Amino acid sequence: MTKILKNLGPGLLFAGAAVGVSHLVQSTRAGADFGMGLIWALLVVTVFKYPFFRYGSKYASITGESLLDGYRKLGKGVLATYYILNLATMFTIQTAVTIVTAGLASSLFGDFFSLKTWAIIILIVCISILILGKYRFLDRLMKIIIITLSISTIIAVFMALSNHHTPVSFKQVFPKNSVEIAFLIAFMGWMPAPLDVSIWQSLWAIEKNKNTKSYTPKAALFDFNVGYLSTIVLGIGFLSLGALVMFNSGQKFSDSASIFSGQLINMYTASLGDWAYLVIGIAAFTTMFSTTLTTMDASPRAMAKTTQLLFKTPSKLNYSFWMALLTLGTIGIFLFLASEMGLLIKIATILSFITAPFYAIINYKLITAKYIPEKWRPSIALHILSWLGILFLIAFSIWYLTLL
Repeated sequence: MTKILKNLGPGLLFAGAAVGVSHLVQSTRAGADFGMGLIWALLVVTVFKYPFFRYGSKYASITGESLLDGYRKLGKGVLATYYILNLATMFTIQTAVTIVTAGLASSLFGDFFSLKTWAIIILIVCISILILGKYRFLDRLMKIIIITLSISTIIAVFMALSNHHTPVSFKQVFPKNSVEIAFLIAFMGWMPAPLDVSIWQSLWAIEKNKNTKSYTPKAALFDFNVGYLSTIVLGIGFLSLGALVMFNSGQKFSDSASIFSGQLINMYTASLGDWAYLVIGIAAFTTMFSTTLTTMDASPRAMAKTTQLLFKTPSKLNYSFWMALLTLGTIGIFLFLASEMGLLIKIATILSFITAPFYAIINYKLITAKYIPEKWRPSIALHILSWLGILFLIAFSIWYLTLL
């Protein structure tokens, strides 16, 4: 058991990065607006995306190199494309997750600081953890966060069920009007996470192997499956809470981060009772804090590695440089581009949607490369699922673009 826990790490970091806006915000909103009717959407998209996230961890554990090294083997243009795409979205994504975390902090600890001040404090704390504790501390911290979050969410769902006195309908629905369809696409597009997070997974797997020599391909696959299953269970959990507490209640979630955060904590409290306000508030906060922390680590790590591979010379554009740049860029958006936040998030979302097939295809191409040992290549079932997943993501992206 101790060995199993020791080998868990990158998979839980993946869960920490994924279980953020897509779960805490989108899944809860899905339950509030559609009841249990969108579970089909959550399951379909997580099944079709599964192979491509899996390949990130598998490729790294087999070859000892990250997906970014593999992209370089496919051609400098592939790696340069990722470099540009990540540069275009990393600041907006970091800002979005940080401001939701700040909203939860304000609701939980008090609004004696402004939302922007809370955001800056959170960024400083994240940077301190990553610089002082490095990957080893991040690995250990995430185990505590994900276990705490999973237990508290499952308890909350069971308590909500015990307080729900009308039959729960599991009839699945398909959104009809343009607003509902737009929400469905956004819900599925970032569930459980954008596909480029597979790159982060591969980078974390490399770091894990430096600290734990027992992180074999088999151990890496188990670790990833635990993390991925956690995102599905937590997604259903948040959707269920939205359905059990808010569906048909006449309440609507606010688009404001601070107001939404208060509504979310109050929703949990309504299920469990007033005694749970602090416990659930901390659980919700740690959910978003884990996402803020993991994105603050992963984006600089990915950009530093890509810079090194593209230019093949020692560069000052290392992990610390990109972390500092990401922090300054995020604060800059808070201070000077707050009014454009909606547009920036829309751009980041669009890029995540339309590039999903790109990441799916190249991840699949890498794991089926000739230099991958035969025994570690995908099974026939995974081949079929990969082909279906690529077709699904292409069709999904085209559908999304037709609705813009």
